[in-house]
Amino acid sequence: MNQYPLWKNLLVMAIVLAGLLLAIPNFYGEDPALIVAKENGVGFTESEIEDIKVYLEEKEQSFSSISTKNNQLLIRFSDVESQINASDSIRSYLNRVATVALAFAPRTPNWMNKLDLNPMSLGLDLRGGVYFKFEVDLDAAIDQRINQYVTDINKSLIDQRIRRNIKKEGNRIRIELSNPEDYTATRRTIRDVDNLLRVTNSSNPSITSMIVEMTEDQLKERRDFAIQQNILTMRNRVNELGVAEPIVQRQGLDRIIVQLPGVQDPTQAERILGATATLEFRLVCENENAFEAEEKGRAPIGCDLFYERSGNPVLLKKKAIVTGNQLVDASQNFSQGRPAVSIRLDSKGSKSMLETTKRNLNKPMAVLFIQQRQETKEENGVLVNSAVLEKEVINIATIRGVFSSQFEITGVSVYEANDLSILLRAGALAAPIFKVEEKTVGPSLGQDNIDKGFNAILIGLAVVIFFMAFYYKGFGLIANFGLLINLVLIVGILSLLQASLTLPGIAGIVLTVGMAVDANVLIFERIREEIRNGNSPQASITAGYQKAFATITDANVTTLIAALVLFTFGTGPIKGFAVTLSIGIITSLFTAILASRAVVNIVYGQRTIKKLRI
Repeated sequence: MNQYPLWKNLLVMAIVLAGLLLAIPNFYGEDPALIVAKENGVGFTESEIEDIKVYLEEKEQSFSSISTKNNQLLIRFSDVESQINASDSIRSYLNRVATVALAFAPRTPNWMNKLDLNPMSLGLDLRGGVYFKFEVDLDAAIDQRINQYVTDINKSLIDQRIRRNIKKEGNRIRIELSNPEDYTATRRTIRDVDNLLRVTNSSNPSITSMIVEMTEDQLKERRDFAIQQNILTMRNRVNELGVAEPIVQRQGLDRIIVQLPGVQDPTQAERILGATATLEFRLVCENENAFEAEEKGRAPIGCDLFYERSGNPVLLKKKAIVTGNQLVDASQNFSQGRPAVSIRLDSKGSKSMLETTKRNLNKPMAVLFIQQRQETKEENGVLVNSAVLEKEVINIATIRGVFSSQFEITGVSVYEANDLSILLRAGALAAPIFKVEEKTVGPSLGQDNIDKGFNAILIGLAVVIFFMAFYYKGFGLIANFGLLINLVLIVGILSLLQASLTLPGIAGIVLTVGMAVDANVLIFERIREEIRNGNSPQASITAGYQKAFATITDANVTTLIAALVLFTFGTGPIKGFAVTLSIGIITSLFTAILASRAVVNIVYGQRTIKKLRI
């Protein structure tokens, strides 16, 4: 009566063993480590590694081991203090020929690494990491939109050969027409650009003056768009950095919070998150003298003056062939041994590049790198943040063939190629951002939180185990065994999914400890009820599991629905709680209904029982 077929016992055993295998890496712990990579992407030779060892020993910097992986050095340390001290020493020794990043390296053995078995990811409050608060320059977002309106309206009026004087005045656009008869055509042009724009005018016999403004709804929509677009872009950039379970969310009207668990060195993260970088491809003004234009302080008509990295002036045509918003993908690679960025364009950009290269074979084309950086100045005793736009020619090459959607650019270092590819893939920020707050949570504080959370789980587990063993005797011991399996499965699934564990997540596990035995309590009480009704022990066990099944399923499904709602609409820590709670509900159903039943069948199902103690 109370027996599983062989396949079901093997299935339960396989799931338990798989969970145990996935959970094992968490018991090995992690070592503070340094990841050292050369700027040129070349690996370290044996002699270079030996020189680094000797240098660290001379500086009395203790380390556990040095190994190589993917042309990078992995240096392990016994404690965080040694890691930080050694990082300063190595940066000084290598003198900018390599990047040094602070990290944590799992102590898992090689056979686990080959099977891709990893410990759980820990959140900011447990592992430590970096907290940023950025302020979005919403005025700049509005200004960018106004400039775009000026460009679009001016282009349309040029196409219609309408004589005008158009200029931006704050958040307004003033258009002065030489011929009043062009008024209707100009209004129609503005409506075609954006029919929501507000137009007011005053006229005299010779000039018609028009004021174009954005409505309040448009201004609000643009500000909201800038915030949401920046959040999306920053999430993409964080994903490119490979940070597990980051938090990127809006705070208030114009601020964005970013939490990066496990990141100890905030320098690269800040540079990637806050950078506004893009590319433009332009033809070179061949028949003009760039040095003469530099002396005069102005560029010839149809040209703009820029500078190469060497400092030499370059004249480029005003009209860009391709702009940054036409880039679809970018990746770092090497071309003829030199670092390069592979570019892929959308259909519009591909068409423009194809037509340009057809018409301009054997003519020079330049790649213009544009970035916006933050600059802080003191004005009247107050620190004021402002955005500074920097433009630099990183590459000039002769067009040797016709190409369209895919090509490569060179002239950048490995370090720059990596950052540029990340920025181009993630997209541009809709508005500049400025860092207003930065906090670093140290690993020691995170370890203290882990210890307290682990103690909470142990105390809760001990109390539940004692109660179940005391109240339900042998069946209580079986429930306790299922509870331990449940915890193993939770840890194993979290490790498999690489879901980030936070303090609220630990709270979810503690809650699951109580909920996991709740199903067993319902089953055992049903069994008691059946025994009181005069049924045999074997029949009571069968009836107990069968009759309690519907109740257990309903209770857990409703809780699972609540957890899914929390995950869908919650943010940050709430999601962490929802994840562990959801996993705990699913695993508790398995352990209470299948795993514990398998053990009960093994213990009680194959023998005659006259009296059942429960």
